[in-house]
Amino acid sequence: MSPDETLTPVDSLYREIDRAEWARMASGMEQPLTETEVIQLRGIGDRLDIREVREVYLPLSRLLSLYASATKRLGADTADFVGEPDATTPFIVAVAGSVAVGKSTVARLLRELMSRWPGTPRVELVTTDGFLYPNAELERRGIMDRKGFPESYDRRALVDFLVAVKSGAPEVRAPYYSHMRYDIIPDAHVTVRRPDVIIVEGLNVLASAPNPHDIAVSELFDFSIYVDAEIEHITQWYVDRFLALREAAFSNPNSFFKVFADISDDEAVQRALGFWNDINLPNLRENVEPTKHRAKLVLRKAANHTVETVRLRKL
Repeated sequence: MSPDETLTPVDSLYREIDRAEWARMASGMEQPLTETEVIQLRGIGDRLDIREVREVYLPLSRLLSLYASATKRLGADTADFVGEPDATTPFIVAVAGSVAVGKSTVARLLRELMSRWPGTPRVELVTTDGFLYPNAELERRGIMDRKGFPESYDRRALVDFLVAVKSGAPEVRAPYYSHMRYDIIPDAHVTVRRPDVIIVEGLNVLASAPNPHDIAVSELFDFSIYVDAEIEHITQWYVDRFLALREAAFSNPNSFFKVFADISDDEAVQRALGFWNDINLPNLRENVEPTKHRAKLVLRKAANHTVETVRLRKL
């Protein structure tokens, strides 16, 4: 936090840790990933490197593993207290944040890192994109231009999925979303079979329930992370990603972005800014950013995508 910023009551709930102090927590931890693996994990436009993994995400994965192990012990102790068999269910981690902020890379990276710790060898990743209504349904409802807003998701299906996971169901399936097709793929699913940890990544995962009598998705998480950055930085990352996806479309006729392949670079930038200003920025300001205070940990990124501060909720 800069000197001219004023602490709010919500800020007092967090301990703020600068990059250097957070990096010291990785002392003595073995780096489990190679440079090649890191390159394969990072998303389009992200600048993740081995140093960032070692100094930021390795200690974060250790913290999450400690939380998961402690939750598992508490579950076993509670079962013993009430005289029931231990039926510990998966530890659920949420990763939230804006479009293009890099939350998908964070989620993939944490999946790999957490699976290397002894207490959490089986880690699955599910994105809430799979719970978007199909494009045909969005068109029918007249909300195709609000894709990514809370009303564009089948919230009930997402809640049912997480309730089944938390209830200990042996197998739970989630719909599959293709970023290439920009749509749900019929009859394709992601199957989850009682792992130690499930990471749920998405825009609106920390939102409150639309009805006070409904279960909020955020109530079903054991730990939540919000990936944060200045809006001007995210805007640039969004444009850069749009251009990269458009470039990739030249060689892939099945890509949704193929429709932008024949326009000029300047036109592509203007089109990207149009999508950002008309859809993604309003969604960020109205629905995504206001949920930041619900996260147990906030990763604050600088203009070059590196994490500069970590804010950890006090217990």
